Amino acid sequence: MATTVGFVILSAIFLTSQIDCQEAILHISNGTVQREYCLVYNESWTPLAETLAKAEQYVLINMTSTALCEDPLPSETPPALLRGSVLVVRSGECTMVQKALVAQSLGARALLVASNTTLITPGPIANESRYAKVHIPLAIMRYRDFLDARQAFSGKVMQGQMYAPPHAALDPSIAVMLLIAISTIALGGYWSGVCESQRLSSRGGGGGGAGGGEDKADSGDVFLYSPLKVVIFVGLMCGMLVLMYFFYNILVYVIIAIFCLASATALFSCFDAILDLMGCGTISFSIRGSTFSVRSLILAAVCISIAVVWGVYRNEDRWIWILQDLLGIAFCLNFMKTISLSNFKICVILLSLLLLYDVFFVFITPFFTKNGVSIMVQVALGPDASGEKTQGNMVEIPAEPQVPSEKLPVVMRVPRFSAQAQNLCGLQFSILGYGDIIVPGLLVAYCSRFDVWVNSSRKVYFFSCCIAYMLGMIVTFAVMLLSGMGQPALLYLVPFTLITSAAVAARRREMKQFWTGTTYEREDLVVP
Repeated sequence: MATTVGFVILSAIFLTSQIDCQEAILHISNGTVQREYCLVYNESWTPLAETLAKAEQYVLINMTSTALCEDPLPSETPPALLRGSVLVVRSGECTMVQKALVAQSLGARALLVASNTTLITPGPIANESRYAKVHIPLAIMRYRDFLDARQAFSGKVMQGQMYAPPHAALDPSIAVMLLIAISTIALGGYWSGVCESQRLSSRGGGGGGAGGGEDKADSGDVFLYSPLKVVIFVGLMCGMLVLMYFFYNILVYVIIAIFCLASATALFSCFDAILDLMGCGTISFSIRGSTFSVRSLILAAVCISIAVVWGVYRNEDRWIWILQDLLGIAFCLNFMKTISLSNFKICVILLSLLLLYDVFFVFITPFFTKNGVSIMVQVALGPDASGEKTQGNMVEIPAEPQVPSEKLPVVMRVPRFSAQAQNLCGLQFSILGYGDIIVPGLLVAYCSRFDVWVNSSRKVYFFSCCIAYMLGMIVTFAVMLLSGMGQPALLYLVPFTLITSAAVAARRREMKQFWTGTTYEREDLVVP
């Protein structure tokens, strides 16, 4: 069961973040009432103030009855009223350039286009040569937002200010994500080492671990020792990802159901281990010969409830990310504790294959897809997600509320705290795939168990691998910020962790033992 769940979940390995967007804020007030709305603009056309205090204030003139495609204006519009104001017109019928030139000729100080379709960053079309003549700010807003503003101000004069608060390239969400990843890796590796120590103590054996091949050990762990089965496992993951690409709308619900079951089980395992560590006792009772633990029943009810709440409210972006991250941390911890790699050779094979898997489906597959989007990004964000599909700094924002599209839950999500304008237009998240924690985490767990086998009191392998993972994550985020696009984290994490672990083993002259690891494979060969 654990292997099956791991195969399905790991098929969605990816690391990505939202592109830099060109969103701004429209601040409307009349002295007593204030409202703020999302704007989409072109930074090269329309340099806006960075703060509200520095933004110029204009009177907003409602001209949504016209598309402002030509002059003269309707006779009922006094031309003197337009000078020095911001015109709000409806979208369509002509290009943004045409609207802006007409507004400019009327003396308007800025132009807002109220759209009831998708808000797309304004820019010149291929054969438009007049865009260089536009010298006034131009932005697009949702038509429903303008209707809301008219209702809020009830026919009173609306004073508008447009500004684009800068969002730091190094958003605090990245630090939070880094903390989550490193803490999960460290806790999962430590837990695996503790379990190995307890297993050896219970058997009264020395280093090298307990045998049993790929059979489950007493603790219920699963040991992977066969290179061929690792290769088959990765091949099945590739097939699963391709199936998700073509049958996303069906298989996404299968993944959600599996995630709810697996994460609830993992959360139970984590809470149960914490209570054991705290020394909490348990009360048992029997019904018709079957024994039940009160503590286990209460924990099961709590964990199932958390998973069900997440399943019901999974599209509530404002707060559900907290539950998703909690369940995700529990899932990663339990996976690292349950799935054990028997030696460094298996670690090298698995991590190297998954590195190729990650790079291929992120960088190579865009050359084969119709829309030029990588299969990994398409599956991770869902077919309806447009944030990663826009070119350059182009932005697409729905003008009307959309039915939330289902997304794979196998990612850590943290909202971008400094993106004020972006969050007004639509909550933005930094995202880290579970696989970018679990895959290097399996090596960290192996290093932790190896420390137990060689009686390393300083846990040099475990700490060295954790530090290497941290450095790999820092490099990943640095490249992501410099390039402005999501990165396959395994491209950096795998070399950092593998090379560091091998260097430590070589420095301690334990490479042979580190490479062969446990005796699982040899014992499996002699057991009839």
